[in-house]
Order: sequence, then structure tokens, then C-alpha cells
Amino acid sequence: MKILVCISHVPDTTSKINFTDGDTKFDTNGVQFVINPNDEFGLTRAMWFKEKQGASVDVVNVGGAETEPTLRKALAIGADSAIRVNTEATDGFAVAKQLANVVKDGGYDLVIAGRESIDYNGGMVPGMLAAMTGANFVTNCIGLEVDGTNAKAVREIDGGKETVSTTLPLVIGGQKGLVEESDLRIPNMRGIMMARKKPLNVVEPLDVNAETKAVSFEKPAPKGAVKLVDADNIDELVNLLHNEAKVI
Repeated sequence: MKILVCISHVPDTTSKINFTDGDTKFDTNGVQFVINPNDEFGLTRAMWFKEKQGASVDVVNVGGAETEPTLRKALAIGADSAIRVNTEATDGFAVAKQLANVVKDGGYDLVIAGRESIDYNGGMVPGMLAAMTGANFVTNCIGLEVDGTNAKAVREIDGGKETVSTTLPLVIGGQKGLVEESDLRIPNMRGIMMARKKPLNVVEPLDVNAETKAVSFEKPAPKGAVKLVDADNIDELVNLLHNEAKVI
């Protein structure tokens, strides 16, 4: 079984986010980048298939040379090789088109993507990728088993879980729960050393026009000051909740 894991290069959630050029571009200065958390769950599940079923695992990213440390981390976790499509990730449609080309060229049986990236939260790429490659698709995936060409996936739905059976080729949009958080892989020294020798192939992009464009970004408004009320002054608390907060 050939597995391709899509890796997004995203800011760490602890990074301070700023914008430049009149709030039209993301400022990368001083920002720490990591593997998208949803993709990390998918990569760990792919490692299980590699170890238990002998699957081969490649990782792919659409981005510039600045994303290569993130791909090298994925190689250190255990992926066999990496592919970087040498173009900026502009919008979901353009990214899906580039990834579809990689999938078709590589003949992959299973593509594991995060259900969404934590930077723009578009959640569009996995579904479009499945449509472009003619593969089956399951999103919000929190469980996956593969037996030959048959697959069983568990997905999160409102109020519960849904188990579906399908066949390969398959694209999934994975998320937290696909593996236990305690099972997430951390690169060790041996993995880091081996990653330096693993292939990281740079491929030139297709000529694709982005269908959407970010016009501007806006940070959430700063939170207002907190009023502290003495624990014994219940009347004042009720008054504030009724007349200022207007919640009662």
C-alpha cells in the first residue's frame, strides 16, 4: 500500500501573529512553524500502517524552501521520502490541483490529509483533492483500518460517531482522535540523522490560477477590562450582570 500524507507548514499556536502591507499579508518574522496538528495525527497513523502492514509512506507539501524543515521533521518521524511542490500555497483550489498532480503521478492508494490547517481553517483541500483524483472521501476521520483494498473509517458527526466502509483509493481528512495524543511521534536522534539521507524531491508546479484572494486580515478586538466583585457583594454582581453584561 502506498500512502501519501499531506503536510501543512503552519505557525505554532504560541506565536504572536502580525500582518503587513496594510493588513493584507501575514508577517512571518519571528514566527515558529510546525507540522499542522491534524496532519501530525495522520502521519502517526500512516506510521502504524508502515510498521504493521509494510506500507510505504511519502509526505508532500506545497510551499517554498522555507517549508523544508517541516518536511525533514516528518522524515525524522519515519516517512520514507518527501515531495515539495515549489510554489506558494495561495488558496485551497490551487493547493488541491498541485496535490492531485502528485497523487496521480505517484499512484497512491491512500492519501491522508488533515481535515483543515490551523492557519486559514479552510477545510477545502481534502474534498477537492478526492474529487480531482476520483478517490473516495471521508472527512472528520477519527479512526481508520485498511484490509487489502477495503477500508473502514470512523468519522465524527454532530452528537456522535459514524462508521463507514469504503474502498481504496481513498482520501481522508483526519483530525484529533485518529490516534491517541500519547501516541504522537517525536523525532529521536537516530530519526533525525536518517532524515538527512532520505530524499526530498522538489517538483515544479502546474500552471494554476488561484480562485480566491485574501483581501485583508483583522485581529480579534482586545478583551475589555475585568471587574472584580467582592465575594460577599452579591447585589453588585447581580446589578453588573443585569445592567452592563445584560446576560440576566
